[in-house]
Amino acid sequence: MDQGQKAEPRLNALPREAIDWFVGPLGRFLRIEAAGGVVLLLSAILAFALSNSALAERFLAFWDTPLGVRAGAIVFERSLRGWINDGLMTLFFFVVALELKRELVLGELREPRVAALSIAAAAGGMLVPAGIYLASQFGRPGEHGWGTVMATDTAFVIGCLALLGRNAPQRLRIFLLSLAVVDDIGAILVVAAGYSGTLDWTALTAGGAGIAAVRGLALLGVRTVPVYIVAGSLIWIAIDASGIHPTVAGVVLGLLTPTRGWVSDRRLRAILQRVLAYPPGDHWSGDTADRRVLRSAGKAAQETLSPVERLGMALHPWVAFGVMPLFALANAGVPLSIDGLAEPLALTVMIGLVLGKPVGVVGFAWLAVRSGMAVRPKTLGWGMLAGGGILAGIGFTMALLIAELAFQGGQLQAAKLGILAASVISAATGLAFLALLGRHGRTPVLVSGG
Repeated sequence: MDQGQKAEPRLNALPREAIDWFVGPLGRFLRIEAAGGVVLLLSAILAFALSNSALAERFLAFWDTPLGVRAGAIVFERSLRGWINDGLMTLFFFVVALELKRELVLGELREPRVAALSIAAAAGGMLVPAGIYLASQFGRPGEHGWGTVMATDTAFVIGCLALLGRNAPQRLRIFLLSLAVVDDIGAILVVAAGYSGTLDWTALTAGGAGIAAVRGLALLGVRTVPVYIVAGSLIWIAIDASGIHPTVAGVVLGLLTPTRGWVSDRRLRAILQRVLAYPPGDHWSGDTADRRVLRSAGKAAQETLSPVERLGMALHPWVAFGVMPLFALANAGVPLSIDGLAEPLALTVMIGLVLGKPVGVVGFAWLAVRSGMAVRPKTLGWGMLAGGGILAGIGFTMALLIAELAFQGGQLQAAKLGILAASVISAATGLAFLALLGRHGRTPVLVSGG
């Protein structure tokens, strides 16, 4: 360290301006994952309140406003709610797929037996609720809605864990985050398989060709983001026209995103050394060699991060504080009715999420550990895992999305009531259970083995 740096230690950080005293704390708040859950909760409460007020009719009609393009016989139109559910939610699933790719290559899921625990728990958390639902609704008009009870809401679950503070260990957070990501991917596969229209093979082939083209661009070294935005938009249109739910495009493109940076750490250090080799002074302007070196250093610093990391950091705030609240406002509005909660469909949804989720999560995790397929970390006791399973019954986002695809009219209202009630019950019960475990400082043995 030279004398200038000793005299001015803040030279090793970026300069600060007056506005940073406001932007800094706000940025730290927005980086907290739980903040996204808080905003999502407030949006859901607002939608529920407005749909049960004197403004209910206008509020609900607003989301049915048609938007699109008409050119002769060509009609490309959706309701405002449709654009949110089919368009903006593609961005949500793109971010989910980025997180899954990162976990598979760089995170917890890169260890097969550790990953097997989350995968088994997620599978149980989908299959058992769906089985309960089908057993109750088999042969009834609501039978087609079995996918409604299969999903877990990542934002709300992580938000609940943040409320617990030290009573929720980091290992439980990692387990539930991995479970929720796998669960989200499973849910979108359910949407693609169970709630898509008749396939148009020409459009599907066009979408596949677009996906292959994106992969080819990556192999050629194309790193211009607008090119991928255009390609992704065309793929979305093709998949939408094929009859498959267009949000699948977000999942596929997210999984194709590279996890390695273009510039290695060694190369970055070498480029920065070239910058540091220039003597201090104001000589970075003009078309000079030193300016070109400085620009290459900036590019290298950016490209050291992998596309998965860079896109995740850039898009996560937009999804958490834009897409998700809009989705809640558009879909959580449902008139409250005590009679509606007593409807068989609403009760089935509640039982599937509140009881089916924890039974499936814990049961399949236990089977995976007992069979030797998975390993349970010693810091993640069965009691904590059970509490996480209860929280997994918060099915808000994906459950509402699938309900919109599966139901109409009174059935849709009943399903939404069941989802909202189950999410409240699961959140309250899971928080109370985990807080009690943390207070007593021990984890009860719920099942033997593992």
